[in-house]
Amino acid sequence: MSERTLGRVRVGVPWVRTRLRSAPGAAAALAVLVAVTAFLAAALPLAVDRYGDAGLRRSMEVAGPGRTTVQLYASRPDGVVPLETWEEQLREDAVRGPYAKLFALPGRSLPLDPDQSSYGVRTTRRLAAPEPYLSRPDGIAPQFHLVAPSGLAGHSRLREGRLPKAPDGVTASTTEVEAAVTAETARKLNIEVGSVLHVPGVERAPLVVRVTGVVEPRAPRQAYWSTDPVLRGPSLMTVPGDPSRSVFWVGALLLPPDAAPALLGTGGLPERYWMLALEVSALHGYDLPRLTSAVASLEAGPLLQRARAVAAPTVEAETSLDEVFAEYTGLRSVIGPLVAVAAFGTGTVAAVVLLMAGGLAADRRRAELTLLRARGASLRGLTGRLLAETAVVAVPAAALGLAAARLTVDGGRSSYAVAAAGAVALLASVALPLRAVAAHRAVRVHAARDDLASARPSRRRTVAELTLLTLAAGAVVALRTRGAPNGEGASGDGLVSPAPVLVGVVAALVLVRLYPLPLRGLARPAGRLRGVVGPLSLARAGRTSGSAVLPLLALLTALTTAAFGGSVLAGVADARDRAAVLAVGADARVEGMQPLPSGLAERVRRAPGVRDVTAVSVSYDGMPPGGRLTVPVAGVDPAGYAALSRHTDIGAFDPEVLKASGAGALPALASPEVADRYGTRPFRVRLEDGSDITVRIVEVRERTPVLAGLDFLVVDRSGLPDGPGRPTTLLVTGDRPDAGALREAAGGAARVQLRTEQFARYVDSPLQSGAERVYTAAVAAGAGYAVLALLLTLLRAAPERAALLARLRTMGLTRAQGRRLLVLESLPQALLAAAGGTATAWAAIRLLSPGIDLTAVAVSSSASPAGRAALRTDPVSLLVPALAVVAVTVGIAAAQAWWTGRRGSVRELRAGDAR
Repeated sequence: MSERTLGRVRVGVPWVRTRLRSAPGAAAALAVLVAVTAFLAAALPLAVDRYGDAGLRRSMEVAGPGRTTVQLYASRPDGVVPLETWEEQLREDAVRGPYAKLFALPGRSLPLDPDQSSYGVRTTRRLAAPEPYLSRPDGIAPQFHLVAPSGLAGHSRLREGRLPKAPDGVTASTTEVEAAVTAETARKLNIEVGSVLHVPGVERAPLVVRVTGVVEPRAPRQAYWSTDPVLRGPSLMTVPGDPSRSVFWVGALLLPPDAAPALLGTGGLPERYWMLALEVSALHGYDLPRLTSAVASLEAGPLLQRARAVAAPTVEAETSLDEVFAEYTGLRSVIGPLVAVAAFGTGTVAAVVLLMAGGLAADRRRAELTLLRARGASLRGLTGRLLAETAVVAVPAAALGLAAARLTVDGGRSSYAVAAAGAVALLASVALPLRAVAAHRAVRVHAARDDLASARPSRRRTVAELTLLTLAAGAVVALRTRGAPNGEGASGDGLVSPAPVLVGVVAALVLVRLYPLPLRGLARPAGRLRGVVGPLSLARAGRTSGSAVLPLLALLTALTTAAFGGSVLAGVADARDRAAVLAVGADARVEGMQPLPSGLAERVRRAPGVRDVTAVSVSYDGMPPGGRLTVPVAGVDPAGYAALSRHTDIGAFDPEVLKASGAGALPALASPEVADRYGTRPFRVRLEDGSDITVRIVEVRERTPVLAGLDFLVVDRSGLPDGPGRPTTLLVTGDRPDAGALREAAGGAARVQLRTEQFARYVDSPLQSGAERVYTAAVAAGAGYAVLALLLTLLRAAPERAALLARLRTMGLTRAQGRRLLVLESLPQALLAAAGGTATAWAAIRLLSPGIDLTAVAVSSSASPAGRAALRTDPVSLLVPALAVVAVTVGIAAAQAWWTGRRGSVRELRAGDAR
């Protein structure tokens, strides 16, 4: 190849083809690295979008159509519209007229479901029906809403009779209409086909409603039937202000749409309504700002004004969507930064590994590139050729990784995945050219030594490091000062995500500067040692390349991310377990509303996995003096209950202080609120059966296992009367008690709760479980890249180490000494990375803990029975990755020494094999 050809910028195909054929293994390794990295980079935003969408849809499902449907309604203006005009506005054509325009108002901002949306006319006041055959739980006549909905035939199946029909020319003076009822309404209210109900009229005779059909809802839990659940079935209501809390039924009578004007003759105050149901499957978590804006506009904004212009000036909107969105946003705002920490750390490690791969390739081809530059190759021409030969491998590999990510992870925004895979391809393509440009900017034949212990960094590097150190330290200080104990400060701060990387940058720069100092200090004393392996390994460690910032940064970031992630996952698990223990009070709980049958405690004790059973009697309505506030009173066996309290770490106490003496007031364990209210003087408490006991508070505890509320009294059960002293609750301890056996033993007499089931119940949002899976995958990927970074670091020095061992074997170095030499040579860097990574991870956790609240991740709400779940250092997550780095380093060094010792060239060069 001529010098003129090398000087051109245009890249020729023969160069690329020749390079790929000459080093197919290196090209294949780069392709695999890029493909895997692109897959992970593209899968991350897709996975985040997927669990975000699933979390939003789950929030919508939990909230139910009653909160998530937008209801527009228009009442009759008082004294403005004549009766005849209002009759015309209630007819089906008049109600259906604006529906299409109202449905189209939100456009793409708020996806609506045309199948579940509806319109119609309904009464706003309940109307009593005096028929004696109707069900009356407490002798009170049931009340009804009269509703004329659209699409009744399409949303129901006819079980009996026929659908109702409207007579011709229905007006406010119409005396009789037809209606249908749902099967549930008919069953609970004793209605059948042919039943006649008389609804009170206003200044006229009652409106006669004849039931012509019984229908079964096709989708009873969806918006058409469940936005107003009374359409689906009746419910029991309590009479307001009734001391005896009497109840009555409230149901719905379904009229044909054209019969709506007849409702004007009743006192039901009819109104038109349009229900806009959301298409839950079309909602996306990343669209939440747009969705929230659209809902606010419909509630009290431009869209509401347009709705009034379309339908009527009196149109109002009602929905709880804004509250549902706010609850979801609160959970996501807490979980998002935690996931971003793992993603940012893993992404940094992956980027460093790609740069290291490019640096390794440049070092392996140093002689070739030096020769090309010496023969006249221009820097631009050389850069173009190197870029072409890496891009022709990296771009297809990144495309393959992107395609695999799209096939593996459904949903999500493709643009973010394409951008992430493209960034990987770009970084992989430019890593080798940039490294070559930096190393061969000046034409030289021999490269100067780059020993870490003897090299003196240039002023330019010093200035760059100081600038980077200042920026990183400033960002860390800013993050520390902005953190808030309630999690509101740092959680939304953009500095949370790169915080471990910033700490890693500071640690890497500091450690690289400090690393030569002990080597220089030990070099001279080591020279006086008798053996050759120790001084030689120390000298070899000091000749490590001075450009060790990237490998050290990769290891520190990976160790910090792994330790931080492990601490987060361990903290979440601990918070859930603690909340579950506080909610149940033991490993399992068997509780009845009435005293438990005799012998139940023994049957429960024989169940598999049960170690001990503590019987407790609970009187929830104990009445201390004053008669205004009730206090739950628990009767316990002091010894057994004290052991349970120690086992669960909930309000442990000395059993001796609670034992009843047989005379005087019963010693009592009380909550702080009860102790503040009644002090230490004896006072009487009336129990639920009317009996009285006298208690005296002797101990105060924040919590107690059997009662989770703020107020409680715990006394010796032997001092209670026979009735209140009978056990109502069994608290079970053991190694994973068998749920089936416990429920079989309890039968129908009691309800069984298990701590493990309560633990699983706290993960009720895909936002939590998805974030945990992404976090675990990110930490695992970061650990894999850390091992790869370690391998690349050792591979970089592998040829030189092999040559060294070959020469030393000719001088009599044994295989065992060769293994020790390589292991001892690698240990300083491994120990530096392990110690630095442990310290960096500890510092990052301490830095972020004031601003990180794990409560929402643990229990899917901002409040937990165990209180705030803070981020704490997990010793296992802190030490295991660091020890793994040392173990992998030693293992690779020993394997390299073993493999080098088996090569034929070594056997030919060695002078002897004195073992």
